[in-house]
Amino acid sequence: MNHPAELALHQFMEDAVKGKTNFSDKTISQVGKDVMDAMKRQFGSGKTRDAFRLRMSNIGRPTCQLWYDKNKPEIALPFPTTFIMNMMLGDIVEAVFKGLLKEAGVKYEDSEEVTLNLPNANIKGTYDIVINGSVDDIKSSSQWSYNNKFDSYTSLKDMDGFGYVAQLAGYAKASGKKVGGWWVVNKANGEFKYVPATGLDLDEEITKIEDTVDTVESNTFKRCFEPEKETFRGKETGNTVLNKHCTFCSYRFDCWKTIQELPALMSQAKSPKTVAYIELAQNVSS
Repeated sequence: MNHPAELALHQFMEDAVKGKTNFSDKTISQVGKDVMDAMKRQFGSGKTRDAFRLRMSNIGRPTCQLWYDKNKPEIALPFPTTFIMNMMLGDIVEAVFKGLLKEAGVKYEDSEEVTLNLPNANIKGTYDIVINGSVDDIKSSSQWSYNNKFDSYTSLKDMDGFGYVAQLAGYAKASGKKVGGWWVVNKANGEFKYVPATGLDLDEEITKIEDTVDTVESNTFKRCFEPEKETFRGKETGNTVLNKHCTFCSYRFDCWKTIQELPALMSQAKSPKTVAYIELAQNVSS
């Protein structure tokens, strides 16, 4: 275990399975209020994409994506019908997890809006929780992300297309508190763990944030990632594919106009995975 509170949480859950716990009415009311607020926020009428602004939740995203958010938001791929439900599940997980912490006897400071004051911008955001003077984020994840992306700080940093590292660094700098880590809950089965941001260099991350601000302010577009060579059984196929960091970008079809999403060409599986090809060694009809 990576955090003292993990032991308290696991003990509480063990007692709960044995029917030895009770949630206080006060905690239940707070969890209910948090979920109700989330429902109003996620399902409220007139919900649209917000006007572009830099904030803690996007400051760590690729600058090419931020350029599109600022200049061509109308061409973004539409949110899938599952988007709001997925966001809602994340809000519920956060609300219940905070309730569990409280009932397990873990003392914490609740969410607070903070402002990161930089030379060329003031960036606002609301952190999730502070335990023992360290800022933590609460994340819900898929089974794959739980096992892979959130395996460690190193793996998260390598697959951080959503900017979680910069977000946490910004919260810490803005609040004047220590950098903590991420409480991660697996939506598939309810398991949870703490991933400490061990090795995070706060000064380095703030410098990156300042560079992002400068790039956005200059309104300069430059692709952040290049296509990758496709390989099959350790050998290059001659095809190039979309960089893994671009997989979930809502602007990928405009940024890379030659994309063809096809079943993996070299796969012999009955249901091969879909691959985003940028350039094919030979023409393939879709």
